[in-house]
Amino acid sequence: MYRFLLTPRWWGINVFAVLAIPVCLFMGSWQLGRFETRVDSHRDQQTQADQARTADAAPLRDLLPVSTETSGRQATAAGRYDAGHQLLVPDRDLDGREGFYVLSLLRTDGGKALPVVRGWLPGDARSRADTAKVPAPPSGEVTVTGALQASESPSSKGVRTSGGVPDGQLGVISAASLVNLVPYEVYDAWITVSKASGPLTAVPPAAAPNSGLDLKAFQNLGYTGEWFVFAGFVLFMWFRLFRREAEAARDLALGITPEEPGSPDGSGGPDDARQKRSPAEAA
Repeated sequence: MYRFLLTPRWWGINVFAVLAIPVCLFMGSWQLGRFETRVDSHRDQQTQADQARTADAAPLRDLLPVSTETSGRQATAAGRYDAGHQLLVPDRDLDGREGFYVLSLLRTDGGKALPVVRGWLPGDARSRADTAKVPAPPSGEVTVTGALQASESPSSKGVRTSGGVPDGQLGVISAASLVNLVPYEVYDAWITVSKASGPLTAVPPAAAPNSGLDLKAFQNLGYTGEWFVFAGFVLFMWFRLFRREAEAARDLALGITPEEPGSPDGSGGPDDARQKRSPAEAA
């Protein structure tokens, strides 16, 4: 009764099922592994963040380049602020309030400048009344301590790049954004001070890039479910085709032929039609 499994058509169906199911299971397991890796990365990042908050401050040169291990670490740098190139970073929210960062460039003894976010102010960076509250950077030689951060990109959390920014403002905190604004080299990193002065509020450090449970992590989890569903669907369709073929083979073995097309009740053949005609019509 199952000889139909040896037909070329069923050879193709069986080969497809045998190959498709393992592939779907492998891809689902791979996507699940990606999700678990991101979960582990998030857990490690949280542990590193806790350690960074309690670790002693280290010289800036010892923490560069910025990595997931050094992001958030307390760094110290000495130099002089460039009062002529103080910048505002607009559209930065803090605790649900709209405001802007105050960024100053610290000219270090090595010649490079370190972008320093000295704090946050509520309001609009385009409003003269709000920007009038911005304090000038300290003068003279200073030592700055703050959380080390990697350069931002347009896709970084909190960055808004719609439209341009006027003079004296900066959309993205990065060396690439500052290279054409200042006449000296800039570190590919920045720090946010731990203690802000005056009306400024200290900006908490952000999580290291490419770590944590972001949208991509949950996309991996969704893809995991999709691949496992595909594997189940292939198995379901194979079983459904097999059962239909087996029932047809069993009926054929019992002498039950399929119904004629166009006769749902099985009585649409020519002989049946002649039997149903009246004697007058038959004459």
